[in-house]
Amino acid sequence: MASLLFYRGEEKLIEYRLQSTRTSIGRADTCDVALPGESISRTHCFVVQREGAFEVIDRSRHGISVGGQPVKRVALTDGDEIGLGGYRVVFRAERNGVPPTAESVPDRAFEVVVDAGVDAVVVERVSLTVCSGPDEGSRKVLKKSRVSVGRRTCDLRFKDASIIEEHCFVRVARGRVMIEPGRGAAFIDGHRVRTITPLYADEVLTLGNCEIRVERAQDEEIPFAKTFGSMVGESKQIIAAFGVLRRVAAHHFAVLITGESGTGKELAARGVHEHGMRSGRPFVAINCGAIAASLFESELFGHEKGAFTDASVRKEGAFHAADGGTLFLDEVGELPENAQAKLLRVLESGEVRRVGSSTVEYPDVRVIAATNRDLSEAVRAGQFREDLFFRLNVLSVDLPPLRDRLDDLPLLCGIVCKALHPEAHVTDDALSALAAHAWPGNVRELRNVLTRAYVMGGRRIDRRSLEFHRLGPTRSGDALLVAGTLRDAEHAYISRILEKHNGNRSATARELGLARSTLHYKMNKLGIR
Repeated sequence: MASLLFYRGEEKLIEYRLQSTRTSIGRADTCDVALPGESISRTHCFVVQREGAFEVIDRSRHGISVGGQPVKRVALTDGDEIGLGGYRVVFRAERNGVPPTAESVPDRAFEVVVDAGVDAVVVERVSLTVCSGPDEGSRKVLKKSRVSVGRRTCDLRFKDASIIEEHCFVRVARGRVMIEPGRGAAFIDGHRVRTITPLYADEVLTLGNCEIRVERAQDEEIPFAKTFGSMVGESKQIIAAFGVLRRVAAHHFAVLITGESGTGKELAARGVHEHGMRSGRPFVAINCGAIAASLFESELFGHEKGAFTDASVRKEGAFHAADGGTLFLDEVGELPENAQAKLLRVLESGEVRRVGSSTVEYPDVRVIAATNRDLSEAVRAGQFREDLFFRLNVLSVDLPPLRDRLDDLPLLCGIVCKALHPEAHVTDDALSALAAHAWPGNVRELRNVLTRAYVMGGRRIDRRSLEFHRLGPTRSGDALLVAGTLRDAEHAYISRILEKHNGNRSATARELGLARSTLHYKMNKLGIR
């Protein structure tokens, strides 16, 4: 495995092993390798691997050099020295299949998801252990992305009288512990911390009279929060899903959200974005099933003026619009094969090229994909690329259907009713009827049923005001009484609403809570004319 050796002067700092196809280096703590310094840009450069060969690409206004010569983009060979800011970076290629044996800094992990199931989440966390001083032996577990260090009012509190309020801050980003200067003096291995500086596992942080080191441990937790973003629930199934979503939000890896139509996959994706480090940046949602195959490249990557017949102006693609933030690819399982290949290439290389352009750009985007299809089955059937499946399915979350979380019905009904009218409510007999339904359309269908009941019957929603489309399975207790497929239920349900509105697609989409383009896609998919 190839590696980069980082030096400041003659002092060796770290060795970083190149484990991905693109490694980012810069001042931002979202980079794979974060380096402090005013002459280091937020994203200074990339080291990119293609078919076993490596090259370095400048992305900064400060510039880089290789072998002492300024470059913008150049191939790397073993021993090449990259200059950026006040640092020297030596590239070491893999030799005879054996990775370099020089001392490496162990993995830095704040909270790495080791396993995620419906019952618990196993995570690996970082803690700061005091090795000497008045607080010797104490262990401070890092449970947030940014914590204050000090006395009585801070997140991490010390007894040492030489430590003051907001003495410093500890940040965790992408598995990396960073020390941020505060009101007091902090030192890493004797050097004063004056800018945000990484703290590695073999380094000593000195605060006042305390010496502190990084340690790691695994914990198993049962999540308990009843909300995640705009999603709510208190059943065991949804609480477990919320726990997994919270964990994956703290990382930068690709996420695949699965679940039936109407379970809230886009809400989950927005929640991951809002709970993560990209929350202040754009969230761009694309419905892959609603994009014509011929327009896929233009929609995702943009195009230059004159690139094709209708390209009258230059257009930014979804990857450009989401730069620094999150790109949500809904219905990713509906992508045609040629579009799958183009998406895979971008995810592997990070390269985005507008249609009609020869310029390569590298927008910084986290991808979250969602589908109601069984992608593993689609892979076996040859309908979905296996390599793209594994690229998207780094972290996966499966959202439970409403029929498996009926304990949430009272809570969900209360929220929907409150949105309809402050005095709207569901009676006990209506709640029993709701619990006996199988909900092929899940939470979206529940919202539509209650909205229709309120419009037709008023604020008091009882059993008589409920109107169900009994097309799929229904429930009596836990027994399924009527068989049927979700596809059949969705076909008949949409057809019924279309007929109600005399074929008006805009009115039908509004009642179903769908975008008009999504309704059009579903009609084509289900064969509704």
